[in-house]
Amino acid sequence: MDDLRRAARLAADTAMDHLAAVPGGPVWQPVAEADRRWLTGQPLPAAGRPVTDLLADVRDHVLAYPMGNGHPRFFGWVNSPPSPAGVLVAPLAAAMNPSCAGGEHGGALLERTAVRWLAELVGFPHPPGAGLLTSGASMATIIALATARQRVVGDVRETGLYGHPPLAVYVSAEGHSCVHKAAELLGLGGRYVRAVPVDRAFRMDIDALRRLIRADQDAGIRPLAVAASAGTVNTGAIDPLGDVVEVAREHGLWFHVDGAYGALGVLADSPDARRAFAGMELADSLALDPHKWLGVPVDAGCVLFRDPAGPRDAFSLVPPYLRESGADELGWFSEYGPEQTRPFRALRVWATIAHLGRDGIAHRVRHGTGLARSLAAMVEAADDFELLAPAITSIVAFRYRPAGRDTGTAEALNEAIPAAVQRRGQAFITGTRLSGAAALRACILHPGTTEADLALLLQEIRAAVRDI
Repeated sequence: MDDLRRAARLAADTAMDHLAAVPGGPVWQPVAEADRRWLTGQPLPAAGRPVTDLLADVRDHVLAYPMGNGHPRFFGWVNSPPSPAGVLVAPLAAAMNPSCAGGEHGGALLERTAVRWLAELVGFPHPPGAGLLTSGASMATIIALATARQRVVGDVRETGLYGHPPLAVYVSAEGHSCVHKAAELLGLGGRYVRAVPVDRAFRMDIDALRRLIRADQDAGIRPLAVAASAGTVNTGAIDPLGDVVEVAREHGLWFHVDGAYGALGVLADSPDARRAFAGMELADSLALDPHKWLGVPVDAGCVLFRDPAGPRDAFSLVPPYLRESGADELGWFSEYGPEQTRPFRALRVWATIAHLGRDGIAHRVRHGTGLARSLAAMVEAADDFELLAPAITSIVAFRYRPAGRDTGTAEALNEAIPAAVQRRGQAFITGTRLSGAAALRACILHPGTTEADLALLLQEIRAAVRDI
């Protein structure tokens, strides 16, 4: 045990040294060939090695090549730096190593508080039992759509979808691919996922949604659910949630909100935010990812429901060896989703929220949204950039607009810019496509990011163009 204690201290020092060095190092760097061979080609060892040797290997070969999301100039995808509290308690969760399927122990019980806190943060009504932590929004979406399927096809667990008419799911053309994947995995079929066109602000077009529903009804296809976005990955756009819920209720659809990235944006607590998120609290289910804006170390997703009976009807299956006479009326978390063995996610979520508090989280949200507006203003003020969408949350979508170059050249440049910027190591940005054209997007989630970092990002894009 003394050796393990010394190794634990070394592991803590190694982690802290890494975190301290991140802001001063490159945002990202390619993996050297020798290290790539070590990472991917190690033979299975016949004999074990001391933990201190393993820690040295991790320091030299793994920590040396981070994804980059710990750096204040990482603007790629939707990946935040790890919360300090989440980092510190992660070894404690591992030390307990419980399965949080349920039962009378700290890991399972703390999840009740963690889920309730998340619901309170985003203003979602949370009856006890109406939510659980997941690996991320992809699993949360599967659970939500499985619950919707159970409501519409009551015997689906026994007979599957055999003999039933096709079920259609409606999602914004800017919606996340997890909705499409969930429909495929649940046997609904990708053919029946309807991509609803968007307006000029990249929000779901309500008239188009109504037309698609009517066309499916006329064709004998049963509308099942509509999945609205509370902050898309491409632009941060928020679908008109209040209008979507009206359509859903009119046609008896399950109303799901994908708030994986953006739901916490409601904490900006401005008139614009209140208008944009109005209706989110009326969803039948809501997915959100604490490992995004909150920075809870991966993995940490959550799905919330208006009614706990729905997911329990869809998933509850308790074999004799798991029956517990002392269980409360809520049962086990494993009755509300597909996972039986569930990790102790709640400790990282609880610690992060408890460390920041509601005020600290709201400040973090306002910091990100404020910087997004600043970057949007910088883009609009520049002659060589073009803003492509309003900065609603903390994502800015734009493109490089070279003077005197034809459209084809501009397209090729915008496709090449992200990789060129990444290779330079001073900033990290990713690309996407908007309205069929190549675009750049910056997602601002790091609490240490400054306006100077944003100015440097634009400088790095210009420098990268010269390198292309």
